[in-house]
Amino acid sequence: MGWPLRFLFLLIVGFGVIQLVPYGRDHDNPLSVKEPRWDDASTRRLALGACLDCHSNVTSWPWYTSIAPVSWLTQRDVEEGRKKLNFSRWDQPQEASLRDVLEAIRGGEMPPLQYRLLHPAGRLSDAEKRELATGLSRTWERDPPGGT
Repeated sequence: MGWPLRFLFLLIVGFGVIQLVPYGRDHDNPLSVKEPRWDDASTRRLALGACLDCHSNVTSWPWYTSIAPVSWLTQRDVEEGRKKLNFSRWDQPQEASLRDVLEAIRGGEMPPLQYRLLHPAGRLSDAEKRELATGLSRTWERDPPGGT
């Protein structure tokens, strides 16, 4: 067996072994407690397509999120996203400020590239980014997180 076949064999075995690591398969969607009072349906629609998979408790878990190493990356992104900003826990103060959120959207950090590659709704045009930023600003002012 030549080195290319050995390498391929080791790659296949390694891929099989990493499937045994349990991290990334929990796919937990905790109960949604309180969403913001969105300024309008368009803001929520844009947030649903570009933000809510990682920044809420209504995460969609496609089949490929059960296969390592994608499962590990997805789980990490969702855990970190919910910790910083969780639209399903609007009853609590959020780690991210409105300014942080707007800078991430306007600067192209959010949604991240790995999300945009697999989710067409996350590929926002410049106009949609402006619309989302404006809508989130209005929503945040109208119904700040942690408020009653």
